[in-house]
Amino acid sequence: MIIAPALEQATLLKRYKRFLADIRLPGGEDMTVHCPNTGSMKNCWAPETPCWFSRSDDPKRKLPGTLEITTTPDGHLTGVNTGRPNKLVREAIEKGVIAELQGYSAIRPEVKYGAENSRIDLLLSEGARQCFVEVKNTTLGVGGGRVLFPDAVTARGTKHLRELMAMVEQGHRAALVFCVQHSGAESAGAAEDIDPLYGATLREALAAGVEVLAYGCRLSATEIVIDRPLPFRLD
Repeated sequence: MIIAPALEQATLLKRYKRFLADIRLPGGEDMTVHCPNTGSMKNCWAPETPCWFSRSDDPKRKLPGTLEITTTPDGHLTGVNTGRPNKLVREAIEKGVIAELQGYSAIRPEVKYGAENSRIDLLLSEGARQCFVEVKNTTLGVGGGRVLFPDAVTARGTKHLRELMAMVEQGHRAALVFCVQHSGAESAGAAEDIDPLYGATLREALAAGVEVLAYGCRLSATEIVIDRPLPFRLD
């Protein structure tokens, strides 16, 4: 994903009220930007560390800036805009980077499915064959190159797992893709200590035939791209 215009660099001062962050521009001016992340962003940032943000020229927006990339306490970069992973995964499928999800001629985003009228992030199809793909932004670094999901309790994530299991039961293919936007990532997994129910449901989903994939990203001010598969394991 090419980012144009390039992201602007600033210093992250604080993140608060879930969707707000204060940054300091290179000239010394303070600015409040939108933080598009519903999680805790645990281990994703520290005060007075570099960050990167995008600007919008939409006059209807109250805050023109959007926080995109932060610096972890141990110096890695994390992509915190949860609006990007679906597009990153779609691009990686289309370019053949995600080998496990090749062989489909059509990709549709946000398709309604399931008994609860949810929307699947990506629906792959080739004739009558379908693959339901759920994408999760993964940023919780816990050391040693290990990056986990979720960083907060996620009832929505657990619901998604059950919906994927239902698709497998109906004879479809279903995959969960952890899009690991963390420059230090060497492996991915589930933060079962943070959300035991999600961890237990993920184990159930694996046993039921839901495929779990993890892919790492390269992050910069001008490009964010999925560039490598990562091992996924449950400790």
